[in-house]
Amino acid sequence: MHLTDPHLFATPDGELRGTVTYATLQRVLDHYEAGDWRADRVLVTGDIIQDDTADAYERFRDLMLPLNLRVHCVPGNHDVRDLMRPVCGRPPFSYCAYETLGDWLIVGIDSCVTGTAGGRVSNAELERLTDIVVGGAAKHVMVCLHHPPIPMGSNWLDTVGLENGEEVLERLRTLERVRIAAFGHVHQEYDGDHQGIRIVATPSTCRQFKPRSDEFAVDDKPPAYRRIELNPDGSVDTEIAWVDT
Repeated sequence: MHLTDPHLFATPDGELRGTVTYATLQRVLDHYEAGDWRADRVLVTGDIIQDDTADAYERFRDLMLPLNLRVHCVPGNHDVRDLMRPVCGRPPFSYCAYETLGDWLIVGIDSCVTGTAGGRVSNAELERLTDIVVGGAAKHVMVCLHHPPIPMGSNWLDTVGLENGEEVLERLRTLERVRIAAFGHVHQEYDGDHQGIRIVATPSTCRQFKPRSDEFAVDDKPPAYRRIELNPDGSVDTEIAWVDT
């Protein structure tokens, strides 16, 4: 299950653009629990908190623990790494970690630059990714990060995307075994292909951005999460689950 951009506050009544983010994340989790589809892992691609507090991370942890699943987390531009690591690095949570599940390797990488909304994957992080993939025996690889490695066709949003997106995509391509990259940040759905690599974005668990807008604009679509199935042959089945009020 891919969740992203919950933007939580230390208090449960905290609002982002008129949305109580704790309540919308809870609705997303309730929707998952009420359905028939079951996940083996949860992937959370950043912007977990909004208010720069350790308590907001504890609130996130408390919401997620009842799932009884391992939760892989990577930071977003609104996250504070020094506050996030102690909470999201304790089992069953992990921080920018990797794990092999059957024929698949799942790797989380850090795409954030402190003090800026846009992102960049550092050379050291690209080398870490390479070492993990080359050193593993998995046939297929999924990479998770916060920022979009491709342009979204939105003038304002593309100014805060991934500065070295082309470099990152080229590294994923040369590793040969990467089948899918999943990201957040953009608060909207995306599903495309880049030289054989599936590139997907998942809408936020709170408010969405209006696609292809020249200036900042929010959409009226509801909270959402993504169901992802990684198949033994390297193919991927995925769909968005919209959580209507």
